[in-house]
Amino acid sequence: MSEKSESAYNYLLTHLCESQDTEHLTQLFNAILTEKEQQELANRILIFAMLQQGKPQREISEKLKVGIATVSRGAKAFQKYKVNQLLPNLADELV
Repeated sequence: MSEKSESAYNYLLTHLCESQDTEHLTQLFNAILTEKEQQELANRILIFAMLQQGKPQREISEKLKVGIATVSRGAKAFQKYKVNQLLPNLADELV
């Protein structure tokens, strides 16, 4: 990532951390992400939740109507970034 891109990304992260206004954040995400990107982000979170429940990747793919490669990439990120520690109760909240 270029220095300018990294600076912009860090600015966004800081802003997200500071804001507690759900409506403001919704508008911000609508401005930043397309509807498809928002759906992909939501699916990644649901993939994480289902992985926490121990669901097989094929079942997750079928339930979310996404490709197995999408679930596999999510599973790799789930392990690499220790999502169980980052979002410990995700499955309880969403599934």
